[in-house]
Amino acid sequence: MTSDLAARLGLAAGTRAVIINADDFGMCHAANTAIVRLLHDGAIDSATVMVPCAWSPEALSFAASRRDLDVGVHLVLTSEWTRYRWRPLTGVGTTLVDDAGFFPAEVLSVEQQASEADVAAELEAQLQAALDAGVDVTHLDNHMGSVYGLLTGRHFLGPVFDIAARHGLPFRLPRDMTGSVGDGALRTKLAETAAAADARGVEIVDRLWTHPFDQAPGETYEQVRDGFLALLRAVPAGVTEIYLHPMVDDVELRSLVDFAAEKRGHELRLLSDPVVHRTIADEGLVRIGWRDLRDLQRRGRA
Repeated sequence: MTSDLAARLGLAAGTRAVIINADDFGMCHAANTAIVRLLHDGAIDSATVMVPCAWSPEALSFAASRRDLDVGVHLVLTSEWTRYRWRPLTGVGTTLVDDAGFFPAEVLSVEQQASEADVAAELEAQLQAALDAGVDVTHLDNHMGSVYGLLTGRHFLGPVFDIAARHGLPFRLPRDMTGSVGDGALRTKLAETAAAADARGVEIVDRLWTHPFDQAPGETYEQVRDGFLALLRAVPAGVTEIYLHPMVDDVELRSLVDFAAEKRGHELRLLSDPVVHRTIADEGLVRIGWRDLRDLQRRGRA
């Protein structure tokens, strides 16, 4: 289902618009090094910062110094790695932590134990920390889909829409998951959740796509690239966000994550690959940014 978003953005009928977003900015120095390079080179259209993570000050400082770039907040309620973890900004005396005082590793724990009030306070604190750091925040999205209610049906989109509406920020929520990877239970909830976003005046995209998070055994860079090129060629009319997790595959990254370090390195290489950018041009894909959606939302609110 394609909305009238592209038309309201002033794009011609049939335009295949894409936003290429890098998640996990601020998670570690390996992520920051990759994403700063990609943003500086114009190889991606936006990135989102994990504010509770140890390396977020570096990411926030860069974003504050480059307010011309599209940088949003990657709202965090989970901490998934075993050797490197992070805690809520609102402290450990809430329903948002596990027995060790960190965000839980799994989304299921968030859906089962987190109170809506604690979620709302934490997400507001994460956004406010980015604003206080001087970032011209362009949008919001969510780490690991922890607010969507994918596992139990208990979601936290109400607080998210409240925050997004109050601050005039669009939120990563698709109207349609056709052709996406790992859409699962979200597909059945889209009509309801999209209507709720519309009711609050929060702009959302038509589609949210990525490629497999993990690397298949023996998968080469060329195979990863071929899959991504196929994804680009399949983008239909409307506005599609394509999100990846580019990082430098180095000693730091491999000491932090339990898996997929090589895939993160492939994604950095992918987003810098001339073949990828030539395919975007050959396909006539129009690259836009989340700032365009934010401006549209704020004009509508005014």
